[in-house]
Amino acid sequence: MPMNPAFETIDEAISAFTLEGVLREKAPYGNGHINDTFLLTCGTAKGEKKYILQRMNHSIFQDPAALMENVASVTAYLQKNILARGGDPARETLSVIKTRSGANYYEDSLHNFWRVFLFIDDTFCLEKVENARDFHDCAVAFGGFQRQLADYPADTLHETIPRFHHTPSRFQAFQKAVAEDPLGRASSVQAEIDFALRREADTHVLTDLLEKGGLPLRVTHNDTKLNNILFDTATRKALCIIDLDTVMPGLSLYDFGDSIRTGASTGAEDETDLSKVTLDLSLFETFTEGFLKGSQGSLTDREIEFLPMGAKLMTFECGIRFLADFLVGDSYFKIHRENHNLDRTRTQFKLVADMERKWKDMAEIVRRFS
Repeated sequence: MPMNPAFETIDEAISAFTLEGVLREKAPYGNGHINDTFLLTCGTAKGEKKYILQRMNHSIFQDPAALMENVASVTAYLQKNILARGGDPARETLSVIKTRSGANYYEDSLHNFWRVFLFIDDTFCLEKVENARDFHDCAVAFGGFQRQLADYPADTLHETIPRFHHTPSRFQAFQKAVAEDPLGRASSVQAEIDFALRREADTHVLTDLLEKGGLPLRVTHNDTKLNNILFDTATRKALCIIDLDTVMPGLSLYDFGDSIRTGASTGAEDETDLSKVTLDLSLFETFTEGFLKGSQGSLTDREIEFLPMGAKLMTFECGIRFLADFLVGDSYFKIHRENHNLDRTRTQFKLVADMERKWKDMAEIVRRFS
């Protein structure tokens, strides 16, 4: 077990939850960068029972109580829907394990915040798109997430990270970073700054539509990467959406767009050879068809029409976030080499530019499946 001081109270935390059986093993688990995650293995009369224990990162998620209220409410709602259609709620969504006092999380004596989920056996995650079928299944799952939560009152959820996908606010933060330029880096990236400034008008498109009632407020996941879905080992079908920390009110276009940004690009997010970075229209088509299939008519015509804009804006927003972080000294996104955030910026902007070149094709694909 790591000797990180934050883990001094791990046994205290474990004892606070209602786990079945006797704890046999606790071990670090997964490769997440936000929360600290452990696999707990307990022995019972029927064999083993496993749980996921996480220490929540309350420097990023500053209101763990609100976050866990969101997670518990949404998963309970999903479980009812899954049960009603004859599914398996213990495998098809997360199950929050309560503390002995009936709470959704535990605050330890050092003011760390812990939670426990039931471990879902016989599943795996994918870090990148390996084939079109996997990406299609991912799309159906995220579309199904929208369908299953279409009637959930989104405005009752907390914003776990305020204005997380509010692109005008992200653009303002980028402008502030350019204006202050604390490390004197702006002059070396003027081309990237100009690229962003020319697209300021785009940043308001979706938020203006939302404010005018043109788009409905939805329950959104807001981090729809491929590795946030568990696939069933036996069937290789998308089974369960995980990492619900950023579930909050938003637009369905955010979830669609972020999946396209991460899954339909031909290059890695930090690729240095920009000739390798394009929008794969075949994968865009695959995901669009799957997302609309999974949503099963729960999206409005206007939402469907603006799916390409969701893809472009989520990519652009990520690009300006990388660029702003580069300008202020790489204080938010972890870097592993010099100019890492600048490389990330350039891949996102290259992808935006390629989307603009393929805009008519993207729109036609959406129309074909709407």
